[in-house]
Amino acid sequence: MCGLTGFIDFKGEMDAAALQRSVDAMSASLAHRGPDDDGAFIDAGAGMALGFRRLSIIDLSAEGHQPMQSRNGRYVIVFNGEVYNFKEIRADLDSQLEGGDQSAWQGTSDTEVLLAAIQKFGVTGALERLDGMFALALWDRHESVLTLARDRIGEKPLYYGWQGRTFLFGSELKALTAHPDWKAALNDEALAAYMRFSYTPGPTSIYQGICKVPPGHMLTLKRDTMEPGQLPKATPYWDVRSVFEAAQEHPFVGTEDEACDALEMLLTKSVERRLISDVPLGVFLSGGVDSSMIAALAQKCSSQKIRTFTVGFNDPKLNEAGFAKAVAAHLETDHTEIMADEASVLKLVDRAPRIYDEPFADVSQLPTMLLAALTREHVTTVLSGDGGDELFAGYPRYQSAAKQWQRRNSLCGAVARTMDGFAPYNALNGIRAINGRSARLGDKLFRSLRDAGARGIEELQSNYMARWRTVDCPVSFLRVGRDMGEGADFYGAPDAWPAVGNDLGRLTYADAMTYLPDDLLVKLDRASMAASLEARAPMLNHELVSFAWSLPSEFKCRDGAGKWLLRRALFKYVPATLVDRPKQGFEPPLADWLRGPLRDWAEDLLAPERLADGGWLAPKPIRAVWEEHLAGHRNWHFELWNVLMFQAWRVEWRV
Repeated sequence: MCGLTGFIDFKGEMDAAALQRSVDAMSASLAHRGPDDDGAFIDAGAGMALGFRRLSIIDLSAEGHQPMQSRNGRYVIVFNGEVYNFKEIRADLDSQLEGGDQSAWQGTSDTEVLLAAIQKFGVTGALERLDGMFALALWDRHESVLTLARDRIGEKPLYYGWQGRTFLFGSELKALTAHPDWKAALNDEALAAYMRFSYTPGPTSIYQGICKVPPGHMLTLKRDTMEPGQLPKATPYWDVRSVFEAAQEHPFVGTEDEACDALEMLLTKSVERRLISDVPLGVFLSGGVDSSMIAALAQKCSSQKIRTFTVGFNDPKLNEAGFAKAVAAHLETDHTEIMADEASVLKLVDRAPRIYDEPFADVSQLPTMLLAALTREHVTTVLSGDGGDELFAGYPRYQSAAKQWQRRNSLCGAVARTMDGFAPYNALNGIRAINGRSARLGDKLFRSLRDAGARGIEELQSNYMARWRTVDCPVSFLRVGRDMGEGADFYGAPDAWPAVGNDLGRLTYADAMTYLPDDLLVKLDRASMAASLEARAPMLNHELVSFAWSLPSEFKCRDGAGKWLLRRALFKYVPATLVDRPKQGFEPPLADWLRGPLRDWAEDLLAPERLADGGWLAPKPIRAVWEEHLAGHRNWHFELWNVLMFQAWRVEWRV
């Protein structure tokens, strides 16, 4: 696990020394992603510089050093991530060597195998063979072509874009901001979407002209023909929509027993591959279904006790440590329980804007950061259960949204869309309840009409996921709340929605296109990498993803509970009594903290003059919900956290 960066100078003004200084500064900003080694490659004639920071996981020797050149000297690569099936690919390559000559291998790293696969099969052919999480930048020295690519699900990040006549790319935005040509310009559309979803949806970023490589995509930039300022088009090497539609059109037709066996086989294979490591490895264990399944299979595949880690809170309403401890005892793992007090979590508030270097407001980011930091004291890489809810319909909102969509009435929807622009929202918001509190009837009508007027179940899901579903919009450059963040991503592009699929499948697919890569995997990557800890997610193996999408809805949801098939598979290893309970989020008591230990910090960032600074936020609606929250009339901590993380980000990055 590592950090990569680089640029192409189209001005032609930088000599080799200047290229080296600039890329070194960019790489230094990623030292947390790779504290073990660093390197650079300079092609002065092309104005190209590649930089790298290494966290050594596979092949700890100097033979794993990057940037790495292919055997024939044509390609140079910087590669962040893991190829879990690199041994199989290497064996395949060996079988094709004349006389079985394997002497050409220099080391045992997956990066060297990847380069050899690119040399043999071409870039697309190599990418199609990978089971892994990765982002890469590949420089073709013969053709002066740069290729950027990202793994299928989006576990590893990769940003790119232009600053003047310089093309920049890197694992994190902070690497791009370290280049001397950097000039920050806020992306208004991205800000509106962030305020709606608590994250910045891809492929945009918070900065104008800077994008994210979409999951499962690659893009190429030819030095001699690319016009500065022209963004290269990203093309899929793994067409996720086609994969989903094929799974839905050809669903799993076996029995429940056969489906359970197939799930266990696929997940066991994925876990087994992700246990390969030359450094100490552990498992995040919350005691829930997903992490318990990963821990159970990891223990099954291991010849010795695996290490498991959980973080607990002093507040019993939030503490899952006891559940994790019970599961660990049953599986006989080497378990470490980390208790987080309020002070240790609150200390992370100031660090969050630098770690998540575009605005990010998933409230579970704080305990995730703490868990990663404390786990790193014991191991260098860890398995997580991320992806289980999104693939196997674990969130209660899936069933709620599906039922609401099935009850829809086309006539009511048409009336709702007609009324939407004329409803007296603000007048209704002025009505007070008997106790004198604002009833916010206008906001409730606004939400009801928007839900009734949804054009598809995807749009209804977007409403379920949205924050700031209020009439008065907190973003100053938008006229009304209903415009906020719409059209910025998958949800705002009906042409991108699948042409087939049952309701439950479409909802899980929508999350795989949005919430999973842009929220959950961002949270996991930045929190773990800030601690120089590699996190691997066995649930996100692409074969397992396709299998999950092929399952009938009744194999996912039954008797009001999600993840039915996953639970059934887990109960072969862990008694139902230890894990079968209502879903509990990994969240701190943020609502109370904003009225208590974080109040002064929040009040400073939410001061009217600071909200008005820059012209992006509208102080009036934000101050109104802040005052309601402080008075205890209503919990607005999710909406307020979005504003606070944006304000803190502006301070950190001087935007």
